[in-house]
Amino acid sequence: MPAVSKGDGMRGLAVFISDIRNCKSKEAEIKRINKELANIRSKFKGDKALDGYSKKKYVCKLLFIFLLGHDIDFGHMEAVNLLSSNKYTEKQIGYLFISVLVNSNSELIRLINNAIKNDLASRNPTFMCLALHCIANVGSREMGEAFAADIPRILVAGDSMDSVKQSAALCLLRLYKASPDLVPMGEWTARVVHLLNDQHMGVVTAAVSLITCLCKKNPDDFKTCVSLAVSRLSRIVSSASTDLQDYTYYFVPAPWLSVKLLRLLQCYPPPEDAAVKGRLVECLETVLNKAQEPPKSKKVQHSNAKNAILFETISLIIHYDSEPNLLVRACNQLGQFLQHRETNLRYLALESMCTLASSEFSHEAVKTHIDTVINALKTERDVSVRQRAADLLYAMCDRSNAKQIVSEMLRYLETADYAIREEIVLKVAILAEKYAVDYSWYVDTILNLIRIAGDYVSEEVWYRVLQIVTNRDDVQGYAAKTVFEALQAPACHENMVKVGGYILGEFGNLIAGDPRSSPPVQFSLLHSKFHLCSVATRALLLSTYIKFINLFPETKATIQGVLRAGSQLRNADVELQQRAVEYLTLSSVASTDVLATVLEEMPPFPERESSILAKLKRKKGPGAGSALDDGRRDPSSSDINGGVEPTPSTVSTPSPSADLLGLRAAPPPAAASAPSGTGNLLVDVSSDGPAPQPSLGPTPEEAFLSELEPPAPESPMALLADPAPAADSGPEDIGPPIPEADELLNKFVCKNNGVLFENQLLQIGVKSEFRQNLGRMYLFYGNKTSVQFQNFSPSVVHPGDLQTHLAVQTKRVAAQVDGGAQVQQVLNIECLRDFLAPPFLSVRFRYGGAPQSLTLKLPVTINKFFQPTEMAAQDFFQRWKQLSLPQQEAQKIFKANHPMDPEVTKAKLLGFGSALLDNVDPNPENFVGAGIIQTKALQMYRLTLRTSKEPVSRHLCELLAQQF
Repeated sequence: MPAVSKGDGMRGLAVFISDIRNCKSKEAEIKRINKELANIRSKFKGDKALDGYSKKKYVCKLLFIFLLGHDIDFGHMEAVNLLSSNKYTEKQIGYLFISVLVNSNSELIRLINNAIKNDLASRNPTFMCLALHCIANVGSREMGEAFAADIPRILVAGDSMDSVKQSAALCLLRLYKASPDLVPMGEWTARVVHLLNDQHMGVVTAAVSLITCLCKKNPDDFKTCVSLAVSRLSRIVSSASTDLQDYTYYFVPAPWLSVKLLRLLQCYPPPEDAAVKGRLVECLETVLNKAQEPPKSKKVQHSNAKNAILFETISLIIHYDSEPNLLVRACNQLGQFLQHRETNLRYLALESMCTLASSEFSHEAVKTHIDTVINALKTERDVSVRQRAADLLYAMCDRSNAKQIVSEMLRYLETADYAIREEIVLKVAILAEKYAVDYSWYVDTILNLIRIAGDYVSEEVWYRVLQIVTNRDDVQGYAAKTVFEALQAPACHENMVKVGGYILGEFGNLIAGDPRSSPPVQFSLLHSKFHLCSVATRALLLSTYIKFINLFPETKATIQGVLRAGSQLRNADVELQQRAVEYLTLSSVASTDVLATVLEEMPPFPERESSILAKLKRKKGPGAGSALDDGRRDPSSSDINGGVEPTPSTVSTPSPSADLLGLRAAPPPAAASAPSGTGNLLVDVSSDGPAPQPSLGPTPEEAFLSELEPPAPESPMALLADPAPAADSGPEDIGPPIPEADELLNKFVCKNNGVLFENQLLQIGVKSEFRQNLGRMYLFYGNKTSVQFQNFSPSVVHPGDLQTHLAVQTKRVAAQVDGGAQVQQVLNIECLRDFLAPPFLSVRFRYGGAPQSLTLKLPVTINKFFQPTEMAAQDFFQRWKQLSLPQQEAQKIFKANHPMDPEVTKAKLLGFGSALLDNVDPNPENFVGAGIIQTKALQMYRLTLRTSKEPVSRHLCELLAQQF
């Protein structure tokens, strides 16, 4: 082993490691470790004070022993003492030992925190970085509470070194992920955004990671980052590989930073500024163009970095869903990857194209690759790639290619992996139902499905085919003939027997005229399967037999003989025994008319949404909405099968740990894309845009007002429509608001969107918009548990005489909320007169059988009906002087709860509803605002009428006034 000088290394540590490696057995290793531990313990307990080098050496040995898997119960204090050293190597080893061995509940945490605080205040960049690394590595709540306020200050300080800024950003990100509530949002948030313009690329990379995480919960605080991110991305994309030499990876400039910037942009809707949007579109086009260029290197690292940027660019294009040209180009680029030799690229291309298929702009372009996708389904060796191919076929299916896709999926089902067979069955059933051109094809498809994969056909599938056949007269005869032929197969799946038993029991008379399917033949065929079936199926067949007695009296004696058999009347199963006894008695006692009445044909099933789609969503789990319900509606399609398209209130069932409102994990989508069917049924209430609404007029203002205006009472449509229930007039039977109701209400004074309430059971989100004296509010109730809420009943209550000041119309919601699901309630609000107290929101439901109730204050305050008013200084002061009565003015001097940042103050005043007026007050420290509270205008007539007699005048005046 080479000699190591004392100044350059630790010879004793090197010798100890060499001894451990040379041990021939586990026992020899333990013996050598115990000897070294005894030596270290004696050194630490000795009277002679150890120098820094010796402490560092022994602490390193302890650390090495711990990494070998042995417990260390001493040496912690010596490691803490190393933190006060002025030598980098000693301080580094001290921090390393603490990061690895010290528990967050240790009694030494206070000493460690003091040492870290001293290093952060030392302004020595090396020591500051070591301290920040230790905070991030430990990441305990105690350290977060101690340093969460100091790290943002270091991050935005003008004199901080680049390396310190980089470490501070990553440290703050670590603390925020561990304890989000400990990181205060303050004036530093506006300044950290400007780090995107920093000259040091490492600082920018760390800052983007931090901002991306922070903006998911507080998008409004960081929305200015969009323009800066676009600017930085533009510079990177347009640069050559030689421009950023230190950050160029295999001829790709700054690939990690590019990917992070693209992910950050996916947290926001498309930029509203035309210049910024144009620059961003140019960047995206440049990335797509570079993908077509020949590679500059044959190394796999070059293609990986290049493709990472490309796929993230395509994800951003899909997220915006507003540039048809880019969407089609992205689809064509992905199409080239479908036949790439790299399996991972084929998988990613199929996954991205599933999302592209849901866009109206790129759906046709995706369909051009149908042959390639079908070939992938047949020939791919990797099951995950085959599953993505099946997902893509499902997503690209429409009326024009439904038969081809369904037939290919049925063919694949015969050899499909067992893990995905049930999912394929559900998809085939949904596509056959949704795009059936005629019912005979639908019946053939479902029966073929049962024949090929009967074990994986769930009850929802064969229930659905029975509903559709029952509801459609024109397919009943064909269905009876088809199932009769299918039952003649020697090996017949039990699900086929169930379908056949039900259909022949209801509609067997439609084929009874053919001698080959006469009533005795039908009965013999069904009864031949009886003894091979489960109890549930035999119970269904017994019901079919009694139906046969009504349909075919000639079979009565035969069927009564079967029912009278000892195997039925004395059956061990209570259900079968009861059915046999009751059916036998019914057929013997009841007259023909009574029998016909009791056993008449089943009535049509109520029209409702297919339960197969909901089952598929549950199977796919959260986040699968875009692949399952692309939101497109084929113009030529109709509800031929009695189903309806899923509505926003019919949601998938994610895991109980999922964030129901998308505030922590999912980036907020553009407001315009919410109803477009991106598949995300969980609405993001943190989005900065307005709530989704249909376009009803030539201008947004007219559309909003006309949609909210209730129909006139005289209108015939108003009399025929089922009006939304008005809010309750008084607070009967509701408890008082929860203690934190005022605090929750205050959060919404200057904003319209966010989470109103959240506990371990329920999450309530709010998304609202107000214009003039009208408003619309969307309330999102999310079930955070895995247990269904029963009797779910949210209502709005007006305390006191508030109903004469504020009108609120609510729409009913479903009484059951499945575990992990979310329902939406729409409120239409009209301000009649000025009011001081908000209405109450009362939510009641049963959870696990126990009643639950809570009362909140609905975030509707008088400032929501402000109309921002621009006026010149002269007009302002003229109006100001008119309001000169003492009771018309209120003034308050109060202590600031937050740092006094002019930009934050402006944002809050604008969010409050007033317009900020410039050049009114000469003092720039004063803010001047103006607004008009909009209430319902009182429409009044003046009627003047004269006659020769006063009583006649008054009487005529009253008669005529009543007509208006």
